[in-house]
Amino acid sequence: MRRFLKILIVTLSLLMPLQLAAGSSAAGNPILPAAEVAAFSNRVQQDLAARGARVAIVSRVGRDPSVLPDGIDYTHVAFWVYSRITKADGSTGTGYRIYNLYQRNGDLTRSELVQDTPADFFAGAHSLDAGVIIPDPRLQQKLLQVITSPTYAALHNPSYSVLANPTSLQFQNCTEHTLDVLIAALYDTHDQSQIKANIAAHFTAQQVQLNGLQRLFAPAASRALTTADHGAQVSTATFGAIRRFMQSHELTDLAYRITPDRLVRF
Repeated sequence: MRRFLKILIVTLSLLMPLQLAAGSSAAGNPILPAAEVAAFSNRVQQDLAARGARVAIVSRVGRDPSVLPDGIDYTHVAFWVYSRITKADGSTGTGYRIYNLYQRNGDLTRSELVQDTPADFFAGAHSLDAGVIIPDPRLQQKLLQVITSPTYAALHNPSYSVLANPTSLQFQNCTEHTLDVLIAALYDTHDQSQIKANIAAHFTAQQVQLNGLQRLFAPAASRALTTADHGAQVSTATFGAIRRFMQSHELTDLAYRITPDRLVRF
């Protein structure tokens, strides 16, 4: 019995990086100074605006990179949409609204769609480092049509899993919802079964290496770590996988990493 408990404790500790990889929740206790976050969020949105981006896919580092699984560099992905906004003082202007899927406070196995600001988006960041994809203009227009239509909300599945299988309808995470909206726009469809069929046919998900014990005891660490929607191999949607898919099909104007002091193309 003691040996079993020791194995269980070790196994659960190995699952912590996966639990931390979620990062799909609104900011709790900020890690970085608010002034630095505000300056960086302004840098990102000013860069997007200068490039004329009406819709972009942006990711953040919500957890310590040293604990993230191989192949996962960013933990939260959302659409940034250039919009008319109402400021705190009641005046109006233009800027980016962020269309997120966040885990629900109090129940991390459920999610909800939330709009917030660039500063809100980066408020819980572990480091000021963002991955950005600017789709080509034609695709931006198609994405905008989906995001502003009932299809955007209809594609949301509130049953959340950190390692959601992007070809399955059973669970969803923020990156999978982003992918579903992207495929809906590309193929002019709101049919979820067709969207999943297209993902299975054309999208290569990121493999996540888990051994048998890790898969067995994952739900004990968090019910949001279920792999019930996977077969023998665990694979999930990531920012990197979406970027590679879009670049391989020539769907991007630009894809890059931006930090406070540099910008590097992928």
